Amino acid sequence: MEHPMIKTLIAATTMAAVVYAVAPAQAAHRHHVGVGCSGANFGKTEAAVEAMADNEVKFAAEKEVSLAQDAMLNNKWGACGEHLGKAAEASMAK
Repeated sequence: MEHPMIKTLIAATTMAAVVYAVAPAQAAHRHHVGVGCSGANFGKTEAAVEAMADNEVKFAAEKEVSLAQDAMLNNKWGACGEHLGKAAEASMAK
């Protein structure tokens, strides 16, 4: 049985590869509100979320990252940025 953290790590690694491959094409779609849907922002946000203590806020932030990834893969750049922004905001909550 695979450990859930390994699945998360594999998914994050795969997502990072996709983000870095798609980011140049996405640059023209970047919105001025919230966090842009870019490889750099995904990396920063995922690192910040991963560093959070395990609690309901972290789990909600992880879900927002997942929703952002799904939106990005479906070329929904605005939704991607919104979800990524929510995850980043949650990671900064005290």
